[in-house]
Amino acid sequence: MARITVLDGAIGQELVARSGDRATPLWSTQVMIDHPDLVGAVHDAYFQAGATVATTNTYAVHLSRLERVGLGAQLPQLLDTALGQAEAARDRAGHGRIAGAIGPLLASYRPDLNPDPDDAAPKFAAIARQMAPRVDLLLIETVSSLTEAEGALRGCMGHGVPVWIAFTVQDDDGTRLRSGEALADIAPLIVRHNPDALLINCARPEAFPAALAILRPLGKPFGGYANGFTHIADGFLVDAPTVDALDQRRDLTPDRYADHVMHWIDLGATIVGGCCEIGPDHIATLAHRLRMTGHEIT
Repeated sequence: MARITVLDGAIGQELVARSGDRATPLWSTQVMIDHPDLVGAVHDAYFQAGATVATTNTYAVHLSRLERVGLGAQLPQLLDTALGQAEAARDRAGHGRIAGAIGPLLASYRPDLNPDPDDAAPKFAAIARQMAPRVDLLLIETVSSLTEAEGALRGCMGHGVPVWIAFTVQDDDGTRLRSGEALADIAPLIVRHNPDALLINCARPEAFPAALAILRPLGKPFGGYANGFTHIADGFLVDAPTVDALDQRRDLTPDRYADHVMHWIDLGATIVGGCCEIGPDHIATLAHRLRMTGHEIT
């Protein structure tokens, strides 16, 4: 049996759902501004479900995103709120690690917006530098192209904490990034930058086996965390989208999701969890299944 790290599930989507507020382009950042303690409550729920990692609500906390709505000056305060809520939840749980989430600079699933790595790297570094002293690892999320990966890795490596990077693949072809580039082409980037773990995230779980088979030979701990969307709608692939353009699957019950994840573990995955629309009930069922099959949750 294996030692398995259990990530949490959706942070942003869970916050939006619990708040009951109207969706905005600022997504969960707006919820955190309006209801900061709700962030801690979501972390609490995942720790209680069996997660061993709290992912900070910082996915969309980038200067480039905040400046579009005149909130650039609030960046330090928002980072402090997100980090503080994760720290307090970990202390209440009495265990766990904190992953500092770093999402795309401009928008998710938009390889067409690829910022030049020379421009992107210092922007990623600015966020990584502020979070590194208060997290156990940095988690680069939803990387949809090789160019995006280059800029993010340049900026996030070298801050004194491990770096995990999560790539997002096409829903109907796990061998390809959202950009259409072959996932296998990340290999030189991994050799050059040497991140500590490789993940797949925010795609349909059915795409993961093909993707994980490509990660496995790269010599790093690997795994994944899928979303529960029906698909990425064209209405979301616009400037300043809102999450109400995306539909939740109704068939992906906690048991069905756990079935998928247990298959990934059979393929060698040791880091697993959930992404958008995968909630505490899914993580609780997964943790129970892991314990019942003799795996050690770390």
